[in-house]
Amino acid sequence: MKKLTLLVLLLLSGCGDDSARVSLGWFTTKDVVVKGFTDPKIPGVTCHVAHVEDDLSFSDPSDMSIACRQTGPITAEMLKGIDKSKSGESVFKESLSVLFKSLKVRRIWDGEHQTLIYLSYSTKETQGSTHHAISTVPLYGTEAWQKPG
Repeated sequence: MKKLTLLVLLLLSGCGDDSARVSLGWFTTKDVVVKGFTDPKIPGVTCHVAHVEDDLSFSDPSDMSIACRQTGPITAEMLKGIDKSKSGESVFKESLSVLFKSLKVRRIWDGEHQTLIYLSYSTKETQGSTHHAISTVPLYGTEAWQKPG
């Protein structure tokens, strides 16, 4: 029983901090990796970012997707501490390759619509495009919602 427990622990230790890792097939080294994180200044928001990872290739694709949802309270006090400029602020960053490619997520405040926008993007241009994706978390129904007018 001790050997089995040790084997399971060793296998799990190689899993990293990914929320999910799905192989793209038997004869490929590519995986779809999903990372989950909580917004450091708005802990009532959880985001999941998915991207393809290829351990044996330098042509790592830059495509990604993001989904963010309210998973706890969002208060007006939390909103006071965020950057409300047009470019927002970085809430997540991960290096994706040795060739200076990173995956970044920025939180941007849309005051007119009372919505938090989460923009994920790659810092490396691939085939003439810098890939990106967005997800939004509306404040309607939260403690932070301000009635218009």
